[in-house]
Amino acid sequence: MKVIICGAGQVGWQIARHLSGERNDVTVVDNNPDLVRRATDTLDVQGIAGFASYPDVLDRAGARDADMIIAATYSDEVNMVTCQVAHSVFSVQRKIARLRSQSYLTAIYSDLYRRDHMPIDVVISPEREVAEAAMRRLASPAAFDTETFLAGGAQLMGLRLDDDCPVLNTPLRQLSDLFSTLRVVVLGIRREGRLFAPDAGDQLFAGDEAYIFAPQEDIPRTLDVFGKAQNNQERLVIVGGGNIGLAVAQACEARGARTRTKVIERDRRNAERAADALERTIVLNGDGLDSALLNEAGINRADAILAVTDDDKTNMLASVRAKAEGCPFAIALINDPTLIPLMEPLGIDAYINPRATTVSSILRHIRHGRVRQVYSIGDAEAEVIEAEVLSTSNLAGSQIREIDFPEGVLVGAVKKGDDIRKPSGGLRIEAGDVVVLFAMADDVAKVEQLLQVSIDFF
Repeated sequence: MKVIICGAGQVGWQIARHLSGERNDVTVVDNNPDLVRRATDTLDVQGIAGFASYPDVLDRAGARDADMIIAATYSDEVNMVTCQVAHSVFSVQRKIARLRSQSYLTAIYSDLYRRDHMPIDVVISPEREVAEAAMRRLASPAAFDTETFLAGGAQLMGLRLDDDCPVLNTPLRQLSDLFSTLRVVVLGIRREGRLFAPDAGDQLFAGDEAYIFAPQEDIPRTLDVFGKAQNNQERLVIVGGGNIGLAVAQACEARGARTRTKVIERDRRNAERAADALERTIVLNGDGLDSALLNEAGINRADAILAVTDDDKTNMLASVRAKAEGCPFAIALINDPTLIPLMEPLGIDAYINPRATTVSSILRHIRHGRVRQVYSIGDAEAEVIEAEVLSTSNLAGSQIREIDFPEGVLVGAVKKGDDIRKPSGGLRIEAGDVVVLFAMADDVAKVEQLLQVSIDFF
């Protein structure tokens, strides 16, 4: 497949890395020659320096025979015009655009822009993706990372293991013997900063970050097994009343009266906008780092704080201050992945990485065929892939023990009809089954080959 990626920033670079690793013909376009050079030096891609919305630049990038264009520059207007030019001048079949402006999103999602007028097949809103990720984190306060799979029937959770975890120092193969009816699989472990796919003989240790996968109905018992309490988040303080904070507050209001939310926003105009848009939420205008204002918001009685300003350091410090004031659970929005290792030492319980959520969303839409969902873990270190098994796949008709999976690949679950099965060596995978696979980044291309879906993107 021939793909043009417009924008060589972090999101564009990660998408290019994924697609080029799967042997697609990828061209990266950016008006910053240094970013283009970084992409061509580190990835198997071609690069064009120039403005992505210019027809001659797209022509040089190969738009005349491109299958897809992904517009992920920092400018909404450039992304929209790029898709328009790709459609009108080059007849590119599939066009994906990242848009941030709430005004554009409101118009597009309310159908004011018909596809004939603004030919964008898929709109990716980083702020909407982050707001949805925040709601998932709040729904699973025991986890520092979480995502749903199998149409909401199963969940991936990242759990930080404490000293009182009941299954410490237990080989993973014994978990099946100890909890024979529990359909939980440990897919990945991060230990001393390194993420790996564990073997059956590996043990869990205090301080590990374990990525576990289980059907929704097994989640409460799974949390008990791993020594985690499932507490309801009924009182929430949001620091940051911009688009993300406002979206989360509105979602909390939609859940009903059981969630009481207060928003702290430093910019008076944004605070007034949030106050006008919210019905039952109290909006305070001031600095989220101000301990007096945090106390006015009732931080010592809150179940959680969600810090989603546009400044990473403010989010981190607000979370630390809230924890010091007695708030038991803190989630911070972190754009810079180099700051993520500081989360645990600072006592911040969970974080949201907008880049990872955006990359996962774009990959999910790109692989819209037999691959139903892709979730990127950490700094694109691994992926969890949900895919339907084709009759021509190397998986079809084979028992799991017979399949030559790469060392960094594990099966999280197999769905047969409406039944979600825990993987075992003797479980036979049939055509039409849906599998969930964990794959380290270097093994994703091999997984695509096993599934035989690398060309079935749309």
